[in-house]
Amino acid sequence: MMSLSIFLSNLFTDGGTLMMSLILITLLVSIFFLVKGFNSLKSNVQQTERMLKMATESSLLGLVIGFFASILGLISAFDSIEALGNPDPILFSSGLKISLLTASFGLFTFIIARIGILILRGMTKA
Repeated sequence: MMSLSIFLSNLFTDGGTLMMSLILITLLVSIFFLVKGFNSLKSNVQQTERMLKMATESSLLGLVIGFFASILGLISAFDSIEALGNPDPILFSSGLKISLLTASFGLFTFIIARIGILILRGMTKA
């Protein structure tokens, strides 16, 4: 269990703590909206619909931040190649790693929130 937490924290820092933190915040906000929507499912349908919309928007924000950070990682990789003149595979691969980590974490955020949104929407219709 300790090695898993170390592995995940290494991935988090390798992806860039600023962008990964922003994506994590959008994941937590999406989960908060979903929990609030589930809690108000029987008592206040309008609030449930509002929480569904908010969860949708926050999950999309996490996805967009992930792809934005991915573009920034690619730009930094290409900048390092341009600055050095000859391409160093280590520098290029680190930029690609950053771009892939942030994009995959943004996708993970979107998928988790989307599953919750689908379940909540299905329970609202029933």
